Amino acid sequence: MVINKFRFIVDKPNLSEIDVRLGKSPLRYYAEYLHSQILTAICNNSPEDVLGRFYGEFIKYSGGDGQTLGIVLTPKHITELFVKLAEIKPSDKVLDPCCGTGGFLIAAMHEMLSSVSNEEEKAYIKRNNLHGIELNDKMFAIATTNMVVRGDGQSKLICKDFLKRDAELLRQNNYTVGLMNPPYSQGKNKTNAHLTELKFICHLLDSLADGGRCVVIVPQSTMVGKTKEDKADKQYILANHTLEGVITLNTSTFYNVGTNPVIAVFTAHQPHPADKLSKFVDFKNDGYEVFAHIGLMPTPKAEELRKHLLDCWFQGKSAPNSFIVRSTVEADDEWLHSFYYFNDEIPTAADFEKTMADYLTFEFNMLTHGRGYLFEEAIVGKEVCNG
Repeated sequence: MVINKFRFIVDKPNLSEIDVRLGKSPLRYYAEYLHSQILTAICNNSPEDVLGRFYGEFIKYSGGDGQTLGIVLTPKHITELFVKLAEIKPSDKVLDPCCGTGGFLIAAMHEMLSSVSNEEEKAYIKRNNLHGIELNDKMFAIATTNMVVRGDGQSKLICKDFLKRDAELLRQNNYTVGLMNPPYSQGKNKTNAHLTELKFICHLLDSLADGGRCVVIVPQSTMVGKTKEDKADKQYILANHTLEGVITLNTSTFYNVGTNPVIAVFTAHQPHPADKLSKFVDFKNDGYEVFAHIGLMPTPKAEELRKHLLDCWFQGKSAPNSFIVRSTVEADDEWLHSFYYFNDEIPTAADFEKTMADYLTFEFNMLTHGRGYLFEEAIVGKEVCNG
């Protein structure tokens, strides 16, 4: 399948003909460039999904961006955050059931390999601990190529429909970590209601080992769950699994896509305790900004802000409610920071003085414009209520 996707290289003779401007064939020119500039970085266990970035750039000019299929590739800083939230260890068995170009698997591999020095352990991780499923054949070809050039991780990727795979059979593989960016906005009506993001989440949780850690990135609307079917899925999750928390992300995370994403973290096969305090974080200020002609890029504060998030998430570091709220949850709740947030700051004397000054300024302005009757009506209304 992978060879067929690249067969166009053989079938187009002009790629192998000498180009006088290059002094060699275009195929040789690009092969040499990729070998000297790109391949080394990939083979050195870089966490960057290089082929995914190439794909993302090329589809901008292809007349279609893949979004009719719900394809949204995950940025590198998000895949790296995923492996931290999942607390990935070298002994983990990772499943990405919608692996796309392999970004999550690459980030997981980088994290696991950086924790071991023994070459045999590294080889074992690549051969056995990274598993992916991808329905789109083009994406599958890229993901497989990604893993091939990084060293024998390709044998655990399959080109199948994840939702049609039996969860109990997948569970027998003892996956300890699930990472997923499912297709977006596919379940829009009754005929494709089985393709909602919540259906993917439920199926992934059911497919993991007991106590498996699950991290997903989905649109905010998924955590709202307005429809009857969505609420039933959220109730199913709470009855069978645990919601650890939800992180609201920068609205520009998927730059030019128009999706406001959140990261949701779960523990599989542990029913959600009624008194559990799940974490809800407003991480829209993540230190990443959109720069003209470049796109989304980190600012000097990005690393510090990520560390603060992880300290609050794992270490219980104190932070204002405007950043993190800990709350019990119900299926009918909107699993978002904005739903649980409340302002717990007591007004200061300065706040009182400013409010009074604003009111007196407003009253004086109305009086000077001949509208003093507004305050007379307010006084009369108050007397009527008291009477």
